[in-house]
Amino acid sequence: MATHFYTASSIDGFIATEEHSLDWLLTQDIDEDGPMAYGAFEKTIGALAMGASTFEWVMRHDDGRWGYAQPTWVLTHRTLETPHGADIRIAEGDVTTVHAEMVEAAGGKDLWIVGGGDLAGQFADAGLLDEVWVQYAPVTLGSGAPLLPRALDLELLDVARNRNFVCARYRVLRGSSR
Repeated sequence: MATHFYTASSIDGFIATEEHSLDWLLTQDIDEDGPMAYGAFEKTIGALAMGASTFEWVMRHDDGRWGYAQPTWVLTHRTLETPHGADIRIAEGDVTTVHAEMVEAAGGKDLWIVGGGDLAGQFADAGLLDEVWVQYAPVTLGSGAPLLPRALDLELLDVARNRNFVCARYRVLRGSSR
């Protein structure tokens, strides 16, 4: 069981615009069955965590429909409306408690920190992030939500090209000198 931050990024290091939009990503050419693609990755996941901005974007983008069968923790200080019948758990506070709950709910499968970068950074700060997967899109945003606003040492494990994307998978190194 591992905890992954799997995301896409502009080549200048942003995962969303300043308005928290991912619309820029949906116009990019990627093979859904290609190397390091979302479909195969998502099948290994037993539980998810995301921030409120990511949750709200998903709900707007999918017209209020929830597309995940896995239990999902949304970390926020706000009150959010969740779709009926979805296994969504609103949480706040220390990510170590959330991580323990996710591990229990995942049934031996991996965990996915969906977004954003600061949330993934909180898991990394707690020593709970194992891998970072980034699909780099051939676009620059100039500003927005940074990929991972933390100083982390990473080890490259795998790299692939998926149409216009450069895909990379890294291991998070713990106990670095920084």
